[in-house]
Amino acid sequence: MADRDECEAEREQERRRKRASFLRELDEARELRDRVQPRRARAARLRQQMRMRTFRW
Repeated sequence: MADRDECEAEREQERRRKRASFLRELDEARELRDRVQPRRARAARLRQQMRMRTFRW
């Protein structure tokens, strides 16, 4: 029982580590895109803001 909980905790920790790494890389990619294509990135940001404004919770 303890081994299973320990294994599950390790799996959860690994999943969180991978997710954090993925989100960091995604953020880096967004920053790079913003630098390389500022106009397109600005338009995408405005579209996202409009999407969030019209989204109903």
